[in-house]
Amino acid sequence: MHIEKISEIIAHFIGLFEMTTDEMRLRTNYAEGAGPGADGPALPDQDAFTAAFSSDLQLKDYDPGIIYKSGSYDIEFGPARHFGRVFEESLEKLAAIAGKDIPLPHFGDPTDIVLTDEPELTVFAGPGSAISHVLQVNVLYDDDYLDMTDGVHPLRDTSFVIERLADFSTEAEIFTPFASLHRTDTYDGALKIAEDLESYIQNSKDSGPASPSSGDATHDFSTTAPKNDTVYVNGEETTDIPVLDDFLPDRGLAKLQEEPDDSSTSVEQTDPSGNSLDVTAGANLLVNVASVINTGVIASVTAVMGNYHQIDAISQAFVYSDNDEIASTLHSSGHSADDAGTVAKNIALFEHSTFEASSHADNDAVEPTFPNSWRVSVIDGDVSFVQWIEQYHFVTDNDTMTVTTSGSEATVLTGGNTSINFSSFFGMGMQYDLVIIGGNVLDINSITQISLLYDNDWVRAEDGVDPGADIQTGNNLLWNFASIHNVGTDSPFAAMPDYMVATQKAIEDRDPDMAEGLSFDMNFQGYAGLNVLYITGNLYDMTIIKQVSILGDSDDVTLAASTILENNPDATVTIDTGSNAVVNIAEIVDYDSFGQTTYLAGQLYSDAILIQGGLVEHDTTQPQPADDRLANEVIAFLDNDDPAGGNCADGVINAGNDFSWSSTHPADVMQAMVA
Repeated sequence: MHIEKISEIIAHFIGLFEMTTDEMRLRTNYAEGAGPGADGPALPDQDAFTAAFSSDLQLKDYDPGIIYKSGSYDIEFGPARHFGRVFEESLEKLAAIAGKDIPLPHFGDPTDIVLTDEPELTVFAGPGSAISHVLQVNVLYDDDYLDMTDGVHPLRDTSFVIERLADFSTEAEIFTPFASLHRTDTYDGALKIAEDLESYIQNSKDSGPASPSSGDATHDFSTTAPKNDTVYVNGEETTDIPVLDDFLPDRGLAKLQEEPDDSSTSVEQTDPSGNSLDVTAGANLLVNVASVINTGVIASVTAVMGNYHQIDAISQAFVYSDNDEIASTLHSSGHSADDAGTVAKNIALFEHSTFEASSHADNDAVEPTFPNSWRVSVIDGDVSFVQWIEQYHFVTDNDTMTVTTSGSEATVLTGGNTSINFSSFFGMGMQYDLVIIGGNVLDINSITQISLLYDNDWVRAEDGVDPGADIQTGNNLLWNFASIHNVGTDSPFAAMPDYMVATQKAIEDRDPDMAEGLSFDMNFQGYAGLNVLYITGNLYDMTIIKQVSILGDSDDVTLAASTILENNPDATVTIDTGSNAVVNIAEIVDYDSFGQTTYLAGQLYSDAILIQGGLVEHDTTQPQPADDRLANEVIAFLDNDDPAGGNCADGVINAGNDFSWSSTHPADVMQAMVA
């Protein structure tokens, strides 16, 4: 504070005064001297102090602190050197400086003088690749056997269901040529996929698609020029997308329970229980859902120095057999609902739109501004954005039942299985004003969907059965929905301007000066500076989705006469062996560009294809009783003796605790589908 400074000044001078007084007291002898004599010259009188005194110096308070300011040069102490040689080196470097006209910020040790070249462009590291492989597989083996009577009914061999589903898979291959694509994360592998797709599309344009060799085809549709914003349903063009909820079957006993009522109303029932039998042997639900939203690199302007390959492909197929046999006794009742057949739909949609950026109106009339500086990021090599999703369902629910009424309410649920695969991917890239790709661009979107259903059912009736039964053997749903939505430039690609080539060269040469043409590109109006990404290699953006759902639901239900009650005419019997739903849903949203301009120096390869096919098989295979006898190969393995001899023994294999999948029938089918 100010008062402290004054106190320190006073104390400082008082101390000096006391020191002078003590010194004078210690003196023992005074210096001799004489004053002026009377006759001496008279001294002039001193001028009195006047108020007119002035000074140019600024009077400041005393500040005891020390303020140090370094000089205009620094001295760095290095190892000892021969000073004669220092002088010679200084002359040599000064001569070089004079020739190059390089300014020096400071002088010091001669080693501090560095002769630098022209300034270089500072580059930053760009974002890396994003690759994801997703494989989802659900396998369920739910073959049930139920006998509500005291009789003996043989088991049923259901291996024929697996064999027929394997045949269905082979028949569906003609509609799904892209199902055999193998996962890859290399540019060579992606280029091979692009070439295969382009070759198939070109062959389809020249010779047309292949036709199925067997089965009753509900539709066989293929086009290499699908229309944007047009819905294709089983090969027919429509404007509205069907709603899945409108077609889902009623799952009966397998449907989800409703939330309990919050009211305090009593749920007690005082009525006597009825006499009913409700059997649900189907009502299985298989669902595959895949959604991919990919932005890759967000850029308003893209410049591709190589070729641009853009391919969109959708292939959908379903094959089913729903050939049911119902006893004539139950048919004659008039309550049979087997006429509710199977509904199968292939739905595809191609969409294209342009990204609309938000804009704010500016009423002030100002001159347009253009960028005069830039920030450059460089990625050496290839960049890949790959999302590969494969989803598989394999479910068998082949039930064999002998049921009867019991004089009370009885419900039997041997189906109602639910299997769901869900995959969702959202990729948000970094934002740039300009992206320059030194190589090629591969932009591939492919969706493959396969739905297979075997639902041949047998409903039998023994003697004495009341014909008043409600039978439901159909009402199945096969649903394939695929959508590819591209967001990018609405107009054709623009030719590569010269200043874009100059910009690429400037980045490679590390020239700090931005190419002059960028400052006049109308796409960059209003930008103060540009954020630029340069990819020296190739860019491939690939999204592949494959969905396969296989359901075997072949039920054999025998309705036996009741032995508990002699007179049981009022029993209510409901049997549902259908009501299955096989659903595949896939959606791809691909943001190719966030602006209006894409410059292309090479060739543009843009192709799209849509394949939809459906087959209805009328299989007439009859179930056979399960054979409990050992195969000849097993007998030969267990006993080397002659089976006809009298000393041979029975061989027994106990596989009741073996739950390995390799010992069951569906293993071969899954191997054929996944390979």
